[in-house]
Amino acid sequence: MALILDKTEQKIVDIIDAHRDEIIAFAKDIYTHAELGYKEYRTAEKFASFMKNLGLETTEGLAVTGVKAYLNEEEKKNVSLALIGELDALRIPEHKYANPETQGAHCCGHHAQLAGVIGAALALTNEDVKKELDGQVVFFAVPAEEYGEIEFKNSLTAQGKIKYGGGKCELIRIGAFDDIDLDIVHHTGDKDISVGSHSNNGFVSKVIRYKGLAAHAAGTPHLGVNALNAASLGLSALAYQRETFRDDDHVRIHPIITKGGNLVNVVPDEVVIETLVRAANKDAIADAAAKTDRAFKAGAIAVGATCEITTMPGYLPALSEKADESVLAAAEIAAQTSEKDYQIVQEDTHAYSGGSTDVGDASYVMPTAQLTTATANRDALTGYSDMVNTLSTTHTALQNATVLLNARKDAESSLNSSTEELRKTLQSTISSLNDQLTKAQTMLTQLNDQRGKLQTMLENLEENPVDPSLADMAVQLLLSGSEAQLQLGEFQLESGRTQLEPGKTQLDAAQEEYDTAREEAPKSAHPGQLLNM
Repeated sequence: MALILDKTEQKIVDIIDAHRDEIIAFAKDIYTHAELGYKEYRTAEKFASFMKNLGLETTEGLAVTGVKAYLNEEEKKNVSLALIGELDALRIPEHKYANPETQGAHCCGHHAQLAGVIGAALALTNEDVKKELDGQVVFFAVPAEEYGEIEFKNSLTAQGKIKYGGGKCELIRIGAFDDIDLDIVHHTGDKDISVGSHSNNGFVSKVIRYKGLAAHAAGTPHLGVNALNAASLGLSALAYQRETFRDDDHVRIHPIITKGGNLVNVVPDEVVIETLVRAANKDAIADAAAKTDRAFKAGAIAVGATCEITTMPGYLPALSEKADESVLAAAEIAAQTSEKDYQIVQEDTHAYSGGSTDVGDASYVMPTAQLTTATANRDALTGYSDMVNTLSTTHTALQNATVLLNARKDAESSLNSSTEELRKTLQSTISSLNDQLTKAQTMLTQLNDQRGKLQTMLENLEENPVDPSLADMAVQLLLSGSEAQLQLGEFQLESGRTQLEPGKTQLDAAQEEYDTAREEAPKSAHPGQLLNM
């Protein structure tokens, strides 16, 4: 059966579709800037600014960070409806999209809640839609639905800023729900669209602080009192209580150690444990809480430590409720006006969840409708996860390629610099060698001239071998040639310095041989001897 929308309903659908990108961008911004309970200052400010830009009267700072924006306040005498979005996230530092500053991640879909609220505000503040409303609408951003950081919340209590760890509980206490007659809470889940609600656990929170006595863990452990041993015994004693809990009460106790000591070589003198004690009804919560206290105190008694337990009220068990016809009709509009073929599921009121929500507390003081919509089907999520992994691998490869490219650029720059220096050095060397080559050519010309003179002199000596003056001239000419050779050796020294010492040695030997030959020449002068010399 085709769904027929009236003019106002169609207007609402069209406005939301027209602002699709804006709504999604808002949700993505909240998602990437997740904040923890009672610390959601940025998220609250963004929500408040959005509402103010729509021209709505806005109240901020409710229960530390809560925000209320009012539409049609003059009609609140008829009925006042609150559309609730939760501000906080879970502390999951290892999550891919965790906020590095807060370590929070929106794994419960609160960013989608807030997107739904601002989408409704965009539609309902339209003048054509607004004039059709018979009552007040309150766009309500609430803090601290996720119950964590118990010690931090206890510190706020000690400062008088809050009395309850849950945001809606604290807002009820301060009267922020007094002007509201009913509320609607939207959540994300794995079903297309679910209406109605099943039951949830309630709980109390506890901080258990063991005090022992510090001592050197190796030198004098007998002088200390080990608080960590006390905590270990307390946790073991708690585990032995599990068989005493009835299945129908859905008891859940899940402690964590937030402080286990100060230094490895010091006997731990202080250990802190946080835990929630959950159950399906108040009596079961009280019974499990008493057994928890008894178990932890037993650990302290066993080793002689002290045990201080601080208990704070948490949430009441949520009541199950079947969806009425108006909620089903709204779900039909959502399903049939969507691009996808969504299925509507009515929650089993007999079903039960071990988790908790402060929506349960609100449901005790006013009619509360909670609906759930799917974020994506599981196949799509699997495919998305694969794509994310692929993109992550690609990103790493690109980072590595960038490093290599930068290294190559640096190497090329360094090489170019070195090449320039080498070029200058080579040019200088070539210029010096050219100068030396010119000198060598000049020396070679001189040696050739001397060789010619020597050849002429030797020929004359063959004709007149006993002429001492000719022999002396021949020897002087030889020495002159040796001097030229020495100059050539000096030239070679400038380019290699390999022939200088041999040249000097040859010159000294020639001088000695000349002195000897000069003495002997008059006695037995012969051209062959002169040539050998």
